[in-house]
Amino acid sequence: MQTNAWFESLPIAPIGSWEPVSGGDINEAYRVIADGIPYFIKVQPHQSAQYFAHEQAGLKALGAVINTPSPISSGELDGNAYLILNWINEGPENQTALGRAVAKLHQQHADQFGFPTNHRTKVLLKDNHWNNDWRDFYVNQRLQPEIQTAQKLGRWNDWRDQHFQNMINAFDQYYANHQVTPSLLHGDLWSGNYMFDQNGTPTLIDPDALYGDREYDLAMTTIFGGFSQAFYQAYNEVSPLRSGFEKRLPWYQFYYLCMHLILFGETYGSAVDNILARY
Repeated sequence: MQTNAWFESLPIAPIGSWEPVSGGDINEAYRVIADGIPYFIKVQPHQSAQYFAHEQAGLKALGAVINTPSPISSGELDGNAYLILNWINEGPENQTALGRAVAKLHQQHADQFGFPTNHRTKVLLKDNHWNNDWRDFYVNQRLQPEIQTAQKLGRWNDWRDQHFQNMINAFDQYYANHQVTPSLLHGDLWSGNYMFDQNGTPTLIDPDALYGDREYDLAMTTIFGGFSQAFYQAYNEVSPLRSGFEKRLPWYQFYYLCMHLILFGETYGSAVDNILARY
């Protein structure tokens, strides 16, 4: 928890008021009024100013296509990294508009897979260096670092490893014969990372952006709920999905569920095992 003096040192002073708000499990989050203007401020204790560089780059990339919060300032103050964004008032939900907006996002392409910035989380480095091969990127820049971390934490075993290898083989065999176009992805597209502004405009927050297989993004929408049939119908109307989409979701759902296994323990072990048991 920050102090009045800390907030008064921010580049938006003078501060009229500040209060903690919900902002996820990773950062401290505050609503701050400065000179009558509301701001949303994220704080990561004991980190340098570079901590929010990847998020800012993602907001800039996504913000060229879809509504996002706008980075106003970032830096480090008394050993704590901060990111100042405009405050967005919430409005009516429109899943159809959200589906169309995400489809439009995924129609933005690059020549390679990856992103200009990496991000070091509390548990591992998300390596986004550019790669021509989606199979190599997903297996070696996403999955293998997770497995290594799960092993170090004692959250891996021989059964999981054997079925993981089977899953990787199935993934590799499929994409050996199916081309993937690098699409701009949110990277963590669960229901807690979308909102609607006061006009009902779909807005994406907290991106972990990269260029990758759009099915990687869509897999996350299926894990914790919050996306209605209207979302998928609208998405498919704008950017039709390749047949067999549902059968390919598990190897992408695995990535997110394994990350939760790493972060929160065996609470997510059965969900990971349910995926692996398919292979």
